[in-house]
Amino acid sequence: MAVMIGVDPHKGSHMAVALDDSEQPLGERRVRADTNQLERLLEWAAPFVQRTWAIEGAGGLGYLLAQQLVAAGERVVDVPAKLAARVRLLATGDTNKNDPNDARSVAVAALRSPQLRAVQAEDHAAVMKVWAKRHRDLARQRSRVVCRLHAVLCDLVPGGIAGEISAAQAIRLLENVEPVGAIAAARHELALELVADVSRLDAQLRETKKRIAVAVTASKTTVTTLFGVGPIVAATVIGDVGDVSRFPSRDHFAAYNGTAPIEVSSGGRRKVFRLSRRGNRRLNHVIHMAAVTQIRHRHSEGRVYYDRKIAEGLSGKAAIRALKRRISDAIYVRLRQDALQTTPRVTTGPGGHPGNDAVASAAGSHPEHRLFGQATPGPDLTLRPASNRTRPPRPNAPSPKVREAS
Repeated sequence: MAVMIGVDPHKGSHMAVALDDSEQPLGERRVRADTNQLERLLEWAAPFVQRTWAIEGAGGLGYLLAQQLVAAGERVVDVPAKLAARVRLLATGDTNKNDPNDARSVAVAALRSPQLRAVQAEDHAAVMKVWAKRHRDLARQRSRVVCRLHAVLCDLVPGGIAGEISAAQAIRLLENVEPVGAIAAARHELALELVADVSRLDAQLRETKKRIAVAVTASKTTVTTLFGVGPIVAATVIGDVGDVSRFPSRDHFAAYNGTAPIEVSSGGRRKVFRLSRRGNRRLNHVIHMAAVTQIRHRHSEGRVYYDRKIAEGLSGKAAIRALKRRISDAIYVRLRQDALQTTPRVTTGPGGHPGNDAVASAAGSHPEHRLFGQATPGPDLTLRPASNRTRPPRPNAPSPKVREAS
């Protein structure tokens, strides 16, 4: 008899409920979240020979338990929290929560949803995800410290430092400041401490970038062959995507990263699209950085594509959105190719070669997917042109194409 075990994970404990294939309860067990949690759960579930574990949020609070179960040879599926909440709503008419009902809802959702993602043992993608998050955290912390340093310098020196500030620049400025009075002396000491914090964070960021570069190189990914996709962008993409096979097509991947347009049509108003605010915003951000990098380099194919969209009558923002979708498709093709190289298929295609993939091959044969050449060292953070550059005049063009603007 097949048994589905739903698990509602928490920081301090985990609640497990076992259901048969007709959704009838077979038992439940709460275990404390500690070093013996796996042994206690496996001992309780031993009578259920054909068992599958359904864990709510296997990438969140249930991450450690899910990985422990996979390492023990168990079959584990990841149930999104929203899916389990819908089951509770349909069953009771409200979303009131308690642990046994939550675990049962997770199991029911797994029984009724055959397309759930199976949890796999972690690989190099998890390493890149860890260091990419560390890099983001350090960058945010540095931004906060720099903003505070700017404010303190304005209290010490009229006008402070305009624009971006470095630790060396701030030190040179403070060396020429002689504080008068206790208040100025305190601000001067605070500024020196903030400069030391900036120097420390800069060193940590450099070290983190080195670790990310090593991890990306070890993964042998081809994503970095795209122009504007450096190690930081590649690590963020690979870490957040994980198993690319969960996206059946490039359209699904674009919907996941927020570069797919959303159709808005009613009555006679059809084929109108608007900007999507959905999807993974981290992926959307790094794709945007890659697009900005391509636009800043006039020799890139991305800049040629952007200029062509401007000539067709699109606004600057609409042209960037079109380029971001193009980059998303190119990244998807590279991820599929990488997956085929690491896990080749045993089936053969029309030419008798193993590992043939119709989706990736068809997408890669499209001209829009042969993109962008060698990656640049890192993305530019602004679209503002340099002072010695002038933007070419915008030619007269027909009205914007609404589909391309999305």
